[in-house]
This record gives sequence, C-alpha cells and structure tokens, in this order.
Amino acid sequence: MKTTAKAHTNIALIKYWGKRDESLILPMNNSLSLTLDGFYTTTTVEFQDSLMSDRFYLNDRLIDGKEYARVTAFLDRIREAAGRPDAFAEIHSTNHVPTAAGFASSASGFAALAAAAAKAIDLPTDEQKLSILTRQGSGSACRSIYGGFVEWEKGAKADGSDSHAVPIAPADHWDIRVAAVVLSSAEKKVLSREGMRRTVETSAYYPAWVDSIPDDLAAIKDGIAERDFEKVGEIAEANCLRMHATTLAANPPFSYWHSTTLSIMQAVRDLRSAGVPAFFTIDAGPNVKVLYLPEYEATIKETLRNVPGVHDVTVSRPGQGVSYI
Repeated sequence: MKTTAKAHTNIALIKYWGKRDESLILPMNNSLSLTLDGFYTTTTVEFQDSLMSDRFYLNDRLIDGKEYARVTAFLDRIREAAGRPDAFAEIHSTNHVPTAAGFASSASGFAALAAAAAKAIDLPTDEQKLSILTRQGSGSACRSIYGGFVEWEKGAKADGSDSHAVPIAPADHWDIRVAAVVLSSAEKKVLSREGMRRTVETSAYYPAWVDSIPDDLAAIKDGIAERDFEKVGEIAEANCLRMHATTLAANPPFSYWHSTTLSIMQAVRDLRSAGVPAFFTIDAGPNVKVLYLPEYEATIKETLRNVPGVHDVTVSRPGQGVSYI
C-alpha cells in the first residue's frame, strides 16, 4: 500500500534539551511547542515485495550514509511493531525546511515518515501511539503529530510508553504569529544530538536548566490559556537564553549563534523599546524565530528584512497536525 503524509515543523517555546535515554529518545524535561504552518515535509511510503532493502529519496536525491541508516533503523521499529520484518519500502520525502540549520526539519520529516509508514504497513495507531512511535525517530517530531500548542511529556517509565506529546490548545485558539528569520541554510557544525549529549555530560549550568523547566511550563500554559502575549513571549525568550547558556558552559564549549543571530536579537529588543511587542526564540541553530501579533506584521517583516545578513523572512501561523494526502 502507498501512503503520503504531510507534517509541519514546530518551534519549542519551552525547549527540549537533553536525553535520559539515547536509544529510546527519552527527554530529561517536558517541553512545549507551537506547530507552524510555514514549514513542512511531505513523505510517500510504499512497501514493495520486490525490494530487498529500503530506498530513500530526499528532495529527489537518493540518500545513503548516515541519513539513510537513521531512516531505515526507524523503519525497522515500524516493521517490528507490525510483525513484518522483511517488508522494505521506497520512500520519497520532500522537505520544505532548511535541513540541519535549526528549523526542526527532523521534526516534520520523522512525523511525516512515521504517519505514512505506519498507515502503509497497516499498523494500527491512534495519535498518542503515533506520537510515541515518532519520538523514537526524532524527539521533537512527536510534537508535530498535533497542531497548535503541544506539550511533550517526558514520562517516567523506562520503556518510554508514557513519553509522548499531548495537545494543549488547537491551532485556532490564538492567532499568534512567528517570523522565521533565515540567516544560514548551511548544516550546523554541532548537530543537536551531539550538542545535547555534550551539554548533559559536561555543562555546569545544566542541572539548573532542568530545575527551571516546571515553573516555566506552568506559567506559559497559563499565558496560552489567557492569550497573554507578553507573558508567553517573556517566558519563551528567557527559556531560550537559559538553554543556550548551557552550551557555553559545556566542555568544550560551543554556540549555535552567528553574529547576525545577535543582531536579530538586538533588533527585537529595539522593537520592544519602541513599543512593538515582539520576542525571540532560537533552537539548535543560528536562525531566529520572532513571536508577534498580527497587527504588527508589516513592521516586524520590514525590520527583520533590513538587518544585514538576513537571507529571508517567512511568516507562519499556528499549523495543523499530521494529515494524509
């Protein structure tokens, strides 16, 4: 059976940073995200009896090496769950996301892959089971199963059966906007998995980071329920800065920011000083996402595009969860 699925990226407002189990991708802390409509992945999976191994095409390019190994290892989990260990697939995936540059391309990628593969192999899954399955390919991908505001519960069980995403508020709950500021589409030097591992193992700031999460989560969920933009923005920005501080205290230290990253951060602060409410957040990459309200969109876009070093600005609204085409 051939199935095509579409999944959107998400931006973490309360960050996921660090694992308690590398193999099952179990996080050290809960996280909370907003699914975005502006960046997405479409993936078609077809299991074919004639295949002796998987074939994976990304943006019409046949993939091998580490990328291929990660995809086929994830499909092994789906094959095992479906009881069909010898069912191999041809996968065609199109990423409308800059890969490995801090725009969570793995989130939309693995969410679309999990949804398409599970349906193509006739593996029964509800959204919670699909989120658990997706998490094992890419942690942040489990949040992209749902639209709107989503929390990933870290869980406590060793087998990961209680570590999955849950919806907090649907996409139509609040017309909050996100401007994705593209500074670089180049692959980052320290990939997220390595960055997390190094930070957890060596950063003196990491324990304090984990301890700060419950208060941030409780406060931002209140802000979302109340549609309190200042509250949500302030918490998201502070949480982002604390996460990135842990990387500077790692051994050896590292940072995902470029000089233009700092320029965007300052531009956002300048907007606030001028009376325009805006807040930034940054995942594991140099690119910045700016939170704002619809009435300020023209000002936000003009300001960000005029910062030297900015390649593009893409505006997103809250996006929907996984869908089938």
